[in-house]
Amino acid sequence: MRVLITGGAGFLGSHLCDRLLAEGHEVICIDNLRTGRKENIAGLLARRDFAFLQQDVTEPFFVEGKVDAVMHFASPASPKDYLEHPIHTLKVGGPGTYHALGLAKAQGAVFILASTSEVYGDPEVNPQPETYWGHVNPVGPRSVYDEAKRYAEAMTVAYQRAHGLRTRILRIFNTYGPRMRLNDGRALPTLMGQALRGDPLTVYGDGSQTRSFCYVSDLVEGIYRLLLISDPAPLLLNLGNPEEVTLRQLAQEILEISGSRSQVVFQPLPEDDPKRRRPDVHRAQQILGWAPRVARREGLQKTLAYFREALGG
Repeated sequence: MRVLITGGAGFLGSHLCDRLLAEGHEVICIDNLRTGRKENIAGLLARRDFAFLQQDVTEPFFVEGKVDAVMHFASPASPKDYLEHPIHTLKVGGPGTYHALGLAKAQGAVFILASTSEVYGDPEVNPQPETYWGHVNPVGPRSVYDEAKRYAEAMTVAYQRAHGLRTRILRIFNTYGPRMRLNDGRALPTLMGQALRGDPLTVYGDGSQTRSFCYVSDLVEGIYRLLLISDPAPLLLNLGNPEEVTLRQLAQEILEISGSRSQVVFQPLPEDDPKRRRPDVHRAQQILGWAPRVARREGLQKTLAYFREALGG
């Protein structure tokens, strides 16, 4: 297949580029490099089956030749990034999704939207199934990301209903691994960076809030399996690791594997910070035959090694 990936130079998008190329597909990577990094795809630029286009998807764009699949993964994804670029985040979810859908429609391509567990907001149901409508503050500080993704889902479904477009919506839960940015503001790279530098580890609230961390290779496996499904019916799937961990426990695990002597310090909980986050992945298991395989300790060790090298030691 010839696959176009928006946000292809980002953390997740670049791993997806690698996997598709390894499977023999041709990849067109689009990224404006606002939060993506060219170094993530540096090893691919000389390949004949890979093309990079530096382009902001909020502006109309054109691609020559046939495209079999459009994978819309562009968007600031960490609180630090989307709070710094709130309007751009909304535009990526709005006009950006519109442009990507338009390309898929014109090409007769399958369209895969990278949505997020944040569409569930601060959930009142745990674990969160795809049938849950969410508990979202539409005007809170996180709303620029939450509502951008909810709008992107609505537009994707509208294209499916109005034009018969083959669509897949992925609600992606916390994912981690090499190529994350140490300074992206998310809990795991922040805690690892602090441990490696010997700084106090910052945990918000009392640390009892939970997250579910999926190693990047597991997530990419699920995405790839979804791409290969030939069923034209629309799909909406959670993807993530259903193993739940408190952030206080995560901080302790990072201290253990890093050998850091840092202390854990507690700060006030940010507004609208979700208290629970755990995917119900039964639908993905049934449809894709997929389940995460990388144990959290193994994934943390691999990620820590990457960050240690990034810090020069």
